[in-house]
Amino acid sequence: MAVEEDRAAEFRSYATTSLEEAHEAIAAHYYDLRLEVTGQASQFATRLSVVELGALTVGDIRFGTDMRMTFGEPGVYHVAVPFSGCFTVQEGRGDVESATERRALVFDPARDIHIDTWSADCWALTVKIDKAAVSRQLEVLLGRTVRRPPRFGPYMDVSRGPGLSWMRLALWNLLERDVPHGLLSHPMIRGRLEQTLLEGMLLASDHTYREALEAPPPPMRPASVKRVIDAVQELPAEPYDANRLAAIAQVSLRTLQEAFRRHVGMSPMAYVHEVRLQHVQRQLRAAVPGTTTVTDVAHAWGFVHLGRFARRYRERFGESPSQTLRAL
Repeated sequence: MAVEEDRAAEFRSYATTSLEEAHEAIAAHYYDLRLEVTGQASQFATRLSVVELGALTVGDIRFGTDMRMTFGEPGVYHVAVPFSGCFTVQEGRGDVESATERRALVFDPARDIHIDTWSADCWALTVKIDKAAVSRQLEVLLGRTVRRPPRFGPYMDVSRGPGLSWMRLALWNLLERDVPHGLLSHPMIRGRLEQTLLEGMLLASDHTYREALEAPPPPMRPASVKRVIDAVQELPAEPYDANRLAAIAQVSLRTLQEAFRRHVGMSPMAYVHEVRLQHVQRQLRAAVPGTTTVTDVAHAWGFVHLGRFARRYRERFGESPSQTLRAL
């Protein structure tokens, strides 16, 4: 297998006629998948180029012959659009959806993904996106906590408007492969592109928070609420209680609770727990297997009652803490 790489910009390019080597290359950047040649085996020739942008993996791929594949990986979204040819996607037992050059497919590999029709002439842009990163960016745009990750509709219109802009921006990252020492070699630029693509996905796609994003912005939060939010974001593991939060806010406890209910949608202590849960999830996702336990992480973030913590965690993220830890 021919492999080219540029570590400064996190580029990788692969070329192989081996099914095993193709599987290894795709699994290294995307998913551990079942890959099957259904067309002429003599025409099989994988070409894969990828660039890593933190929470996103942007790549383009072709196989040279008809293919079938199955994969699944919780914790990510995936956007794919063919530049030529076509493919179909089925999530679990859902409907079979077809991608075209004007219509990207947006899917959630938490369910088994079946691609039963990948045409011999198919060449596709394929973008893997961390689900937690999308939720965090959504919270920034909304200015509030979201309790469940967004559910996306099956399609993104890439023929015009925001969808076309998003696709071209994703593709631009791959075109930078041919620009030695270009802008993408600078970490600051890569970080901004990562953020722009995350925000752009939310603004270019249909999802369960689309109406909230298009609604008029909420009124400014009172200074008392902002003081508490800033304190909790800066030092989330501190042993807060309601009285200490009221002291930070410089208002009465009753006034603070009412302000949080109106402007944040939860109580001050519920907000503290929400911030801590997010930190727990990030630490569990980043943990090296065998080096930590759920108990250690929970205690580090101030969760003493493990049963109550596990229940809150499951309600918030849709899986147990141990499942998050094992998903590595």
